[in-house]
Amino acid sequence: MGDGIAGAAVIAGIGQTAAWRGSGRTPQSLAAEAIGAALADAGLPAAELDAVHTYVPGVSAEEVATAFGFRELRHTSFKPMGGAYPVASLKEAALALAAGAARYVLVFSASAQRADRAVFRAHPGIPGQQFRTQLEHPYGWSRPAQWYAVMARRHMHEYGTTKDQLAAVALTMRRHAQLNPDAYMYGRELTAEEYHAAPMIADPYQKYDCCLETDGAAAVVLTTPARAAGLRRPPVVVAGVAEGHPDSGDDISNRPDWFAIGLSRAAPAAFRMAGTTPAEMDAAMIYDCFTFEVIQQLEEAGFCARGEGGPFVASGAIGRDGSLPVNTHGGLLSEGHLAGMNHIVEAVRQLRGQAGERQLARAGQIAVTGWGDLGDGALAVLRGPGA
Repeated sequence: MGDGIAGAAVIAGIGQTAAWRGSGRTPQSLAAEAIGAALADAGLPAAELDAVHTYVPGVSAEEVATAFGFRELRHTSFKPMGGAYPVASLKEAALALAAGAARYVLVFSASAQRADRAVFRAHPGIPGQQFRTQLEHPYGWSRPAQWYAVMARRHMHEYGTTKDQLAAVALTMRRHAQLNPDAYMYGRELTAEEYHAAPMIADPYQKYDCCLETDGAAAVVLTTPARAAGLRRPPVVVAGVAEGHPDSGDDISNRPDWFAIGLSRAAPAAFRMAGTTPAEMDAAMIYDCFTFEVIQQLEEAGFCARGEGGPFVASGAIGRDGSLPVNTHGGLLSEGHLAGMNHIVEAVRQLRGQAGERQLARAGQIAVTGWGDLGDGALAVLRGPGA
């Protein structure tokens, strides 16, 4: 992918539901709320949408087109990349817009995770399932927390990463959520003592090292800069975006380097496309499925050197007043699991100056990451109006 799509797409509208547990709502109902909010935010009639990028598994493009009365659905796409899907789909949207294959692109995710416990099932499209079910599952290595716990423990062994450093991530996300009324953990503070006393899930991960399971949906509408000029909101530019995949995408144990993930390749490409560097970011929205994955992605994206992520988060750097505020909405750990789409929505709010009490004093460029399956990755550099 060349740099020809740099700045070809802008985010013109955003929408998001609150995060619930046991909402009793269908993914279709949640999707309709978020999509309707994104269209209203952009001031765009639903009939103008002609492209949809959908989360797998989830609500289909055809369901959305029928429900919202598209005049013409010209382009659809899905990327089976788990939580890397939302950010990677910004690239797909930019490609479609630059090529003239679409005028207005909808990217959304919606799920009722508490109903179907989707977080605890590997997507059937991931290769290597027979290897896992026959050789790994009998030994109890069968859930995401267990897979990623091994990576965290390896990092602790090689670089001296500590539980207190993992705690720093969880506690920071919870503090940020206290400024977000839509966060599931709003009004529920977390102390270091509570963190360390929580049940063990998969060593070193305890309860608060693991992301939430929630129902919810989020959506964004993208178009070209020229078309966005006639819409309601000032556009947020997708200045650079790229995706990447690990050497062994279907498992962890056979990788020559356990810490080389898709983001290791995607981040340099995205920053290069945007003509900027990690040091110039005003904030980062990091896909926080587990506490250690924040540390790992900060390292692999270039915000600090490999092995220095633990001290970086423990220093207070990722707090709202730190050098790199991370997940000012609370993230997957404390706002809710909206497949990482909520990270894009929060970045847009910050860049527009619409984040309310949690608004950062400086928000011109924000990096957003995605993490999926066993290490697929994506990074986007979003640039605010006038930045």
